[in-house]
Amino acid sequence: MTPRRIPLLDARAEPHPAAAAAAARSADVQDILAIARRRHTAAGLRLGDALSRRWLARNASPLGAEIAAVARQIGRPGAHLLNLSFEWACTCGVEATAEPAMLRVLDWQMDGLGEALCVIRQAGPAGEWWHVGWPGLAGAITAMAPGRFAVAINQPPLPLSRIGAAARARGFGLAGLAADWVGSRPGIWRSRALPPAHLLRIVCDTAPDFATALAMLRDTPIAAPVAFTLAGTSPGEAACIERSRDGAAPRQAAQIAVANHWDGLGLPGAARWMESGARQVMMAGLVETTLPQDLGWLRPPVLNRGTRLAAVMRPASGRLTVAGFAGERQVTALLHLTAGAGDPERHDEAA
Repeated sequence: MTPRRIPLLDARAEPHPAAAAAAARSADVQDILAIARRRHTAAGLRLGDALSRRWLARNASPLGAEIAAVARQIGRPGAHLLNLSFEWACTCGVEATAEPAMLRVLDWQMDGLGEALCVIRQAGPAGEWWHVGWPGLAGAITAMAPGRFAVAINQPPLPLSRIGAAARARGFGLAGLAADWVGSRPGIWRSRALPPAHLLRIVCDTAPDFATALAMLRDTPIAAPVAFTLAGTSPGEAACIERSRDGAAPRQAAQIAVANHWDGLGLPGAARWMESGARQVMMAGLVETTLPQDLGWLRPPVLNRGTRLAAVMRPASGRLTVAGFAGERQVTALLHLTAGAGDPERHDEAA
């Protein structure tokens, strides 16, 4: 069976790129919504969508109109909820002793995302950038702006709750995690700041360079805790910016490895996904060696049952390598893109 090629969509001239991508890949969007209905139930999806729409209107996000356009395009509940989802886990590493390169793995317990993966060409005042994600997603989770930077979101730990701690002490780990998640919601819903994925999109649209992106990711108020990983175009331009709603712990080094626990902020919390420490240790070892051109470095535990995409991003030379996954199984051809004076050069390599 021929592996699926990752679509490359051009939404640079579109006023609402997420809606344009949703129109271009409507079948993929409907598949994602069907998965969300099975995961959350139809009633849960409608309720979550209504609450998300209300929160977004109150917060006056600059992406509100775009998400509304996505909702009109798909014609059923789900657009607002999925655009405010904070359930992914990730492992990232940056090697920046010479040409900075970011190794990126995104894990999400939602089937079908690897198969629906797209690369969307978008543009803002600072220039073109490539959104590695899904049609209908107005914010950004993984992105590269050729000649400027590459950037990604990692989900940080959940704040510990008393109920969650008690459940874990009795051996009910999943119940404890659920209690911690519920306990974290009131603070997020009271916030009037930007969701992290919306900030990342704004940075890609408007930041002309690594230093500006770093300052925006460090200083802009956000609604939920997050860890941003950033790679620039010059030696030494590698950073992780850990953010709580009230504080920030940026760090810069020649090599950066990030998973789903706090390093700089030192806050207590329950890691969102399996083997966070082991994944970070493995990634740290990877970025200390010569980086391969493809995904030959990808193996457990960085590769795991939740993996949905893996990528290597080199913003200085404008090179992106990415593939979609369903857990440990690669489900798309390997896509190589290289930026040029016109359209990017594309090469697909069978899994």
